[in-house]
Amino acid sequence: MKLYVTQHNVVDDSVATEASNDAQHQQFIKTIGPYAQQMQRQYGILPSITMAQAILESDWGQSTLSKKFNNYYGIKGDSDSNSRYFKTQEFVNGRWVTVSARFRVYSSWQESMRDHSLLLVNGTNWNSQQYQAVINAADYKQAAQALYDAQYATDPDYPSKLINLIQKYGLNNYDK
Repeated sequence: MKLYVTQHNVVDDSVATEASNDAQHQQFIKTIGPYAQQMQRQYGILPSITMAQAILESDWGQSTLSKKFNNYYGIKGDSDSNSRYFKTQEFVNGRWVTVSARFRVYSSWQESMRDHSLLLVNGTNWNSQQYQAVINAADYKQAAQALYDAQYATDPDYPSKLINLIQKYGLNNYDK
């Protein structure tokens, strides 16, 4: 840890980093928030859920998958033309394992967000109703649990991680 001496004060650089991260986080929220609200008007998905998933899945837009390929939701792909292989962590049989999987490639984060909304509305190829409980949830807490129950993610802490992000950053203020 670096320490900087300024006149009579000693400033810890972790405080400066935290402030910088907070500013970046707030900018990320301000950037995606209006589009998340547009997705709510079009498809009925709570913006708080859309935003919390983007934050968690893309590490605030900083993951390689999000920076290089605009995939903010970890949505898997199925062909060479629209996806790339990445290693990912999955929680299987009570433990974390590394697997290689195809993830979709998008031309923009907005395209990724729209595809996320369509996935929740239309479900998967094998179950068109898979995410209906997310759409029908009364609030973000129910929606977060419904995502896990519908097997959107394998992390058993996925609902609480989403809920914590929503509460910490007031993302539910974007819900109507």
